Amino acid sequence: METSSLPGKELAAALNSATRERAAALTESRGRAPQLMLVVANDDPASGWYVKSLQRAAERLGIICDTLDLGATATAEAIRERLHALSADPAVDAVMLQTPLPAGVGLNDVSIAIAPAKDVDGVSPASLGLLAAGLPGFPPATSEAVVELAKHHGVPLSGRHVAVVGRSNVVGKPLAQLLLAEDATVTVCHSRTTDLPAATSAADVVVAAVGRAGLITGDHVREGAVVIDVGTNEGPDGGIVGDVDAASVDGKAAALSPVPGGVGPVTTALLMRHVVTAAEALG
Repeated sequence: METSSLPGKELAAALNSATRERAAALTESRGRAPQLMLVVANDDPASGWYVKSLQRAAERLGIICDTLDLGATATAEAIRERLHALSADPAVDAVMLQTPLPAGVGLNDVSIAIAPAKDVDGVSPASLGLLAAGLPGFPPATSEAVVELAKHHGVPLSGRHVAVVGRSNVVGKPLAQLLLAEDATVTVCHSRTTDLPAATSAADVVVAAVGRAGLITGDHVREGAVVIDVGTNEGPDGGIVGDVDAASVDGKAAALSPVPGGVGPVTTALLMRHVVTAAEALG
């Protein structure tokens, strides 16, 4: 069997084109561009690289992307205070809290201060609650990207069995909710799953989102399944590799999303679309 690729660049380009037009129209109508505020409280190099990539993406789309660096020793109280202030600031349309956070600071403890209307990456408990209840709100962009990438490539979800490997609040759990909304039957696997290969090889679609390079191999995938790789791990040569051992899956899976170039560009495009949507709603 030939394993086809599920690239995300074409979808991301289409999303960005529409977002650019909406951002320009909004800037003209209200006299200022949509604004995203990135709140950073770390000195992590990978985080710094990602922030710069978001700034470049925003600039290309006519979105203002500013960064507030609170430092790697910021307390939970200080982070909450700034997030609350930004949520109340009419000049800020969208707020995103960059991870990792300082030692001892939990994401749920501070993200609750982000107003759902501005929580464009859907990380707060309030936003996750809206998603679980099927109410309007912003889902985490990475989880949404998995669904949108599957739809773009014509991968059926309704009635299909999807195994999500990973149960984080930023990918696995919200992705399960989004897949249920698409009428998929969802199995969420994690570190305590007794027989992971048995659970995943029973699925029509396998989504790897655990942050462990090469965890998913050919033994985890049934013949003809679709595999979507959300992982972004540093490889032996310093490059980016996914959670899927692509070589062992090749020839067994019907399709596999590449890393990089699969879920990643779609995630960024959706995040920018969320910024413009938030700005349009706030006026």
